[in-house]
Amino acid sequence: MSLVAASRIGRGARKVVLGVTLGAVLLSGCARFDDSASSPFTTEPSWQDAEPETKDPQSPSTSPQRPEGPCIDPDPNVVISCLGRTGGIVALGSGGAIVLDRDSLKVLTLAPPVGPTEAPLPPEKEQEIDQPIDVGTVDGGLMDIALSPSFYEDGLYYLYVTSPSDNRVIRVSEDGSVKPVLTGIPKGQTGNRGAIDFAGQDLLVLTGDAGNPAASGDPGSLAGKLLRVKDPVPGQPPNPEVLISGIGVAGDVCVGPEDIWVTDRTAVEDRLQRVTKDGAVSTAWSWTDHPGVAGCAAASDAVAVSMSTSNALAFAKIDPATKSITEAPTLTVQNKYGRLNGATIGADGTVWVGTINKEAPGAPGPFDDRVVRIPPPSSGNGSGPD
Repeated sequence: MSLVAASRIGRGARKVVLGVTLGAVLLSGCARFDDSASSPFTTEPSWQDAEPETKDPQSPSTSPQRPEGPCIDPDPNVVISCLGRTGGIVALGSGGAIVLDRDSLKVLTLAPPVGPTEAPLPPEKEQEIDQPIDVGTVDGGLMDIALSPSFYEDGLYYLYVTSPSDNRVIRVSEDGSVKPVLTGIPKGQTGNRGAIDFAGQDLLVLTGDAGNPAASGDPGSLAGKLLRVKDPVPGQPPNPEVLISGIGVAGDVCVGPEDIWVTDRTAVEDRLQRVTKDGAVSTAWSWTDHPGVAGCAAASDAVAVSMSTSNALAFAKIDPATKSITEAPTLTVQNKYGRLNGATIGADGTVWVGTINKEAPGAPGPFDDRVVRIPPPSSGNGSGPD
């Protein structure tokens, strides 16, 4: 199906086009967790024994050849090419994924990957919703997506967006109707990036500092926080609970079988923070060289962190005894696909990431931007940089 260009609504705002498909499971908070929030997965995903059916992304000479054509990347690990800057991405149990296109303001449902010698399939269904999106901010717009815990029954989406007046979370129904869930998140020329996910029935919202680092420490501001909204219902006061303060530029929040992981960037360092079941918050790892931590995806034995400045996917190994990170994360596919953004664990055990090379200085590549599947180091497909 060809994609329909999103129409403009007023100055600096556009409608969003959504793809309709099936869902994924996501995160939790930093106060004490209840049992449902601490066990969001029916099984514990692990990369320890992963054997994804993809070729080594660092050895293109071993890759089968795809047919040539416009926007057909020859790399068999590329799921789709020629997108705008990508936002959040969530995996689907069917083997596909949903990814946000921040330039066209579309939510694209991607079919499960085809064989390595076949051309990738185009996006599947799409749906237009009546929501103005401010595209004038540097890092705002259409940022992240979460699927209702009962998505298979109700078909509901949640989106983190920049509106003409604020950053907010909205709920989208199958018919495209929109209802606000959490509004009034401060908006600035920078620091608008945010992320959302679910832990049990509770909505987790990671907000940026809106370009004002002092706001992240202000208890009266929603900026620079990890928030929890218990059992969100549009039309009712959200009463967000502050779980973490002091967030700089928001990266992502992702849930593992036991802990919650949050990425963010401050003036001093980029961080991967850990939140335990009892609500303890600690810095699991930090990078003083500012690699641009962005999306994350957590399994039982490691956390994958995409990097938009170092152009790599980092795998931080979780110590099985302490559940902490005790050794430097391993970088993979460094400088192969460019700037990486959202991340999710695919049904095939690979990490699906989106690129944001159209955001970088200079000209993007001929196939940018893309969604790529990256095998974990434990699969034996190469753990070091190119």
